Amino acid sequence: MNRYPVWKYILIVIALLFGALYTAPNYFVESPALQVTTGSSTLKITRNTADQVEAALAAAGIKSDGVSLDGNGNTSSVRARFTTTDIQLKAKDALEKALNRSAAEPDYIVTVNLVKNTPKWMQAINALPMNLGLDLRGGVHFLMQVDVAATTETKIKGIQSSVRSQLRDKDDARHTGIERVGQTIEVRFADAGNRTRARQLLARESNDLQFADTSDASGLKLVVSLKPEALQTTIEEGVKQNISTLSKRVNELGVSEPIIQQQGRDRIVVQLPGVQDVARAKAIIGRTATLEMRMVDDTVVPGMESAASIPLTSELFTDDTGRPIVLLKDVILTGDYISSAIGTNDQNNQPAVGLDLNGDGGRKMREATRDRVGKRMAILLKEKGKYTVLSAPTINSELGSRFQITGMGTLEKANDLALLLRSGALSAPMEIIEERVIGPQLGAENIAKGLYSTVYGFAAIAVFMILYYHMFGFFSVIALASNLLFLLAILSCLQVTLTLPGIAAIALALGMAIDANVLINERIREELRAGEPPQKAIAAGFDRAWATILDSNVTTLIVGIALLVFGSGPVRGFAVVHCLGILTSMFSSVFVSRGVVNLWYGRTKKLNKVSIGTVWTPGLSVTK
Repeated sequence: MNRYPVWKYILIVIALLFGALYTAPNYFVESPALQVTTGSSTLKITRNTADQVEAALAAAGIKSDGVSLDGNGNTSSVRARFTTTDIQLKAKDALEKALNRSAAEPDYIVTVNLVKNTPKWMQAINALPMNLGLDLRGGVHFLMQVDVAATTETKIKGIQSSVRSQLRDKDDARHTGIERVGQTIEVRFADAGNRTRARQLLARESNDLQFADTSDASGLKLVVSLKPEALQTTIEEGVKQNISTLSKRVNELGVSEPIIQQQGRDRIVVQLPGVQDVARAKAIIGRTATLEMRMVDDTVVPGMESAASIPLTSELFTDDTGRPIVLLKDVILTGDYISSAIGTNDQNNQPAVGLDLNGDGGRKMREATRDRVGKRMAILLKEKGKYTVLSAPTINSELGSRFQITGMGTLEKANDLALLLRSGALSAPMEIIEERVIGPQLGAENIAKGLYSTVYGFAAIAVFMILYYHMFGFFSVIALASNLLFLLAILSCLQVTLTLPGIAAIALALGMAIDANVLINERIREELRAGEPPQKAIAAGFDRAWATILDSNVTTLIVGIALLVFGSGPVRGFAVVHCLGILTSMFSSVFVSRGVVNLWYGRTKKLNKVSIGTVWTPGLSVTK
């Protein structure tokens, strides 16, 4: 009756081993380390970068405890661990000299850091410690407001310029004037035929516009406005592109686990754990990068580039392959005219970058490329006063508001270039509306208080349960410890960022988990009071308590999911730990707890008594 099959015990053992293994990284102390990131938008941290770091340390005679490549894509970094802070500082000087060609404009940023000293074999199976949030580690918190009005203004100006350029020199859609009125563009016409043809022309060029025919004393009008869903999409894309840009910028700060996420419709939260220099953080976040398009000077013979051969109207650069390239000083277009960029495929199914320009940008591009088919146009990124040639493709035909950059080689390179074109500068203006700095000492105090509250709460619950329910109380404490182990393991495995609300959710999970065991124990007592034999009382107690436990946990889980879906920031962090805690408590309080009880009492066929405290019956009290 009260015996588990072997496979259930195997499952419990595997779960406990999993919990112990993935919780263990949180107990390792921190080691001095260096984090290598890049401050350039054109450099990527790869495995080769890690090899360069290892070679530089070996050349300087500095021994490290390991060099690893962390993260992926634009958030990658290389970390090198050391035994002492003295070695850490020596290694910092060595790496800065070895990796950077210029101290004034470094290619790589080497930042002093502290990392968990997790063994390599644990890292290999993704057994990593939890990240600590801002309130536990200290750092800088910014809440940034995207200027929706400015974004809308820019979009409307672009529409006005686009309408003017598209209707210019169109004899079959001739207008008598274009005027902006609020958030609309009014185009005046002398007759209905021209207005109809103009509306058809503009509708073909863009699906984001809506039109209305009106008239007044001045004549016929075509009112052009942006569709509401298109405006919302513009704002959303602006926020997403700003998040992408900010993610690239905070890499320069050497932050281990930055949090950059959208809050609401038009706000962005930036949290930089471990950063205390607010001025520098503001400077990095507010940094601008500009994009330029210039023509290649084909009057200079390739291979003959020298200071004497370069005209005064041109400049010498180095292209993406390291070869010299001469470009005209005249700028055809800047990144301000780019509406969007996306990695795609050309007509030959080869990787390319698709660009969308606003009205003025399309007009400028048509004028610049109409007589230059077959020539090369270079795309440059200017950051910190330094130019980088991203690409120099050949112009195959006259370009307009939409065109492709071909010859990218790989889709990854095309996606990277599209990201650079989108995130070279902030797509929408922002301002910091909230700023907080949390010192590391306060973070350490928060950790200590959170730890003490959890430990003391666990100890108090354990003492009460053992005194009140005797051996069954001890079984409940084992289940409670298992629940805590499972919860910490899952949080570590998912790399959840732990905050003070998260610690509060852990403490709450302990209380809810023990509540399930109280229900089970009381159900068993009721069965004993009714005169049932111990073995039958144990089985009935677990079976009949399950429905109540399930109901209470499901209703609480619904609230947790609501907080997770509609909450943000600390509320969302609390909800994540809360929901996971409910799931682990249901498993440990019922499955693990019954397994321990069955293991202890299930071996006895004729069980006469159980240790579950005092069972009160009418007119009689006995301890069973």
